[in-house]
Amino acid sequence: MKVLAKPGAKCPMEHKPRAYITDSVPVDVPDSIYYRRLLADGSLIFAGAGAAVEPGGEK
Repeated sequence: MKVLAKPGAKCPMEHKPRAYITDSVPVDVPDSIYYRRLLADGSLIFAGAGAAVEPGGEK
């Protein structure tokens, strides 16, 4: 499944804690409990056909 971090955030990868999922580049991740939990709490969002990529909250 392809996911993005919510706008303005970044989330660590499951087995690579120093590598992050950002809000700018969709990442293909396995369908694991770790990523399902991040999706459920809103830290990650699906990067599907209708998902728009918005720039981070830099102002």
